[in-house]
Amino acid sequence: MADEVKPAERFADAKAVLAHFAVLGQLGSSAGGNPIYGTKLKGGIRRVLFLAGVHGNETEGVAAALGFFNEYQEKKISPRAEIFFIPVFNPDGLLAHSRHNANGVDLNRNLPTQDWQKNTPGDKYYSGPMPGSEPETQLLLQVMADFQPDFILSLHSWKPMFNTNGPAHREAQKMAQELNYPITEDIGYPTPGSLGTYAGHERGIPTITFEIERGLPLDTVWPTVRGAILAVLS
Repeated sequence: MADEVKPAERFADAKAVLAHFAVLGQLGSSAGGNPIYGTKLKGGIRRVLFLAGVHGNETEGVAAALGFFNEYQEKKISPRAEIFFIPVFNPDGLLAHSRHNANGVDLNRNLPTQDWQKNTPGDKYYSGPMPGSEPETQLLLQVMADFQPDFILSLHSWKPMFNTNGPAHREAQKMAQELNYPITEDIGYPTPGSLGTYAGHERGIPTITFEIERGLPLDTVWPTVRGAILAVLS
C-alpha cells in the first residue's frame, strides 16, 4: 500500500472554494447531495478531460484547478485544447477534508475496471459495493462517453510524480520539462478500479495522474505547477 506522507493543508473555507466554481454550471450531484460543477471550455480540436479533487483531502489538486480557473476567467491564459473541466470531482470529500465521498467510497477505486476488487467498508481504499456504484463515477463515465477525450489529466497529491497510464509518455515529458518531477508507469502499489486503469490501460486514452507534492502551502501550488499544466492544455 501507499507510504504515508505529510497531510495536505486545509482550505480556510472549503465551502467558498466549491462555490467559486458554481459559475461553471452543475453537472450532477455527489453521494452526499453536493453539487459537482464543470463544463467544456472552448478551444481547439484536441479534447482534454481535466479534473481535480478526486480525493477531497488532496487539496493541492483543487488549489491548482482554482489557479487555472482564475487565470482563465481573467483571460490571462487561452488554452488551445477543448477542455472538459471538473475542478472538484468529490465535493463531499473536499467539504469533510476526506479521501472518500459521503458513502465512504474511494472514487479512484470505483471505476468498472477488469481488475476491480471488492473490499471492506471502512477500508482506506474502499471500492464501493460494486463497480461504478457511485453517482460521481456514473457522472464521470457519462462525461467520458459524451466528450471522448484524447487525453486525461487528473490532479492528485502524494509523492511528486507524473504517473502515466496508456500512451501518455509524450505528454509527461512536456510536463517534466516545466517541472522536474519523475515520470513513472508504476505508482508503487496496486490501484484496482482507478481512472488510470479504466481510461489508460483498458481504453488506450493517454492519462496522467499528476501527483503534486503533498504538503505544499496552498498559495504556492499554482505557481509551482502552472507551467507543467499549461504545457499539455494545447
